[in-house]
Amino acid sequence: MTNADIQTVLPEVLLAAYAMLALMFGVYTTKDKVAPLLVWVTSAVLAVLGLWILTGGGGDVAAFGGMIVNDAFARFAKVVILFSAAAVLLMSEGYMAKRGLLRFEYPLLVALAVVGMMVMVSAGDLMALYMGLELQSLALYVVAALRRDSVKSTEAGLKYFVLGALSSGLLLYGASLVYGFAGTTLFTGIIAAVGEGQAPLGLLFGLVFVIAGMAFKVSAAPFHMWTPDVYEGSPTPVTAFFATAPKMAAMGLFARVVHDAFGGVVGDWQQIVAFLAVASMFLGGIAAIGQRNIKRLMAYSSISHMGFALMGLAAGTAFGVQAMLVYMAIYVTMNIGVFAFILAMERDGAPVVRIDELGGYSKREPLRALAMLVLLFSLAGVPPLVGFFGKFYVLRAAMDAGMTWLAIAAVIAAVINAFYYLRIVFLMYFGEDAEAMDSGISPVLWGFLMASAAIMVVGIINLFGVEAIAATAAAALVN
Repeated sequence: MTNADIQTVLPEVLLAAYAMLALMFGVYTTKDKVAPLLVWVTSAVLAVLGLWILTGGGGDVAAFGGMIVNDAFARFAKVVILFSAAAVLLMSEGYMAKRGLLRFEYPLLVALAVVGMMVMVSAGDLMALYMGLELQSLALYVVAALRRDSVKSTEAGLKYFVLGALSSGLLLYGASLVYGFAGTTLFTGIIAAVGEGQAPLGLLFGLVFVIAGMAFKVSAAPFHMWTPDVYEGSPTPVTAFFATAPKMAAMGLFARVVHDAFGGVVGDWQQIVAFLAVASMFLGGIAAIGQRNIKRLMAYSSISHMGFALMGLAAGTAFGVQAMLVYMAIYVTMNIGVFAFILAMERDGAPVVRIDELGGYSKREPLRALAMLVLLFSLAGVPPLVGFFGKFYVLRAAMDAGMTWLAIAAVIAAVINAFYYLRIVFLMYFGEDAEAMDSGISPVLWGFLMASAAIMVVGIINLFGVEAIAATAAAALVN
């Protein structure tokens, strides 16, 4: 281990060290009484690290013999992960405190999950990949079951743990096959063993198992079965976390593996990723139509959106990776705003999750309803909002790669998806008046809701420059 190696992983080391020190601080002081302080400090640490990585720049650096890669692609993904985790933590403080769920371990588990995510998107080796994935997963299993007196929350944590263990087994089996045939766990060695155009059959079997394991992490159909129950059963702030940072990390890992380790045989994995994309877009869209619980609806919505993101990856080109990164950055921003709205849905201090309860909401809270309308239209891909450009990018990537059939399927799926978003808008503006909800909303939730909605409108000018940054990131991965 050299100084250069430590420099490369310094953000991860600092965040892990902070989590350990804060854990000791909590244990040896007043435990849960310091939880609000730890939430704010952890959010600040995450945001500062995000700013540091964003402004730091730098070239492509490999550390620990190529096991960790710090390039523009990894930095883009890390910035999205850090900022979204910081935002969700800030949003969750009031909700968790009000319901007696704010344990001092909660922000530290989120911080450790983020360390795992940062390792995932920088992985240049199958061992580093697995270490990052498991660190993220183990922390997420615990936060999913944080509400210990709730059967649904306990069930969510258990389901996530059991199915997560199964997916890890699939991924490990695939990794062992790849190692057996390639003779190395380094992505640089694997891509040399795979060669150009025709990979050995054993390596392809390994790739299929690895993709199956990663598809579970992005909740792509048919590996989506955990998502609705975990989204519904987890405390709402935890659901918001599941819907943002881990999705970016898993998509980053997916892109890293298929391009860095199997970039020479794009034709072999392209069909698998295209199938996952189509299955996710349609299953998520059709299943969401029958949902009345807004958290389950958002779970199926996330499955469908991962299908659109995978469509960019299926293109197998640098522009496809760029389109996927742009799509994920927009998706995460939209989800932060939507979950800020969901967290504010309360009646007499109790959370409200049925969409029928939004009837006539616009008459009582016109500004909040308008912000939610903008976010839902953006999620549906209605022009000229920013969400439309996310879908436009992945459609263009598929078309440029000669996958016209995939683009046509995506347009049909987008029309299906629009239905359940527009139904919520219809209920808010034209539905029968439901019993009034609490009018109060914390300044933090109000701020994130309005900021997210404003970004969906103002961002149509130049997408805040994300397009150019994503292009640099994609070029670093696909060369």
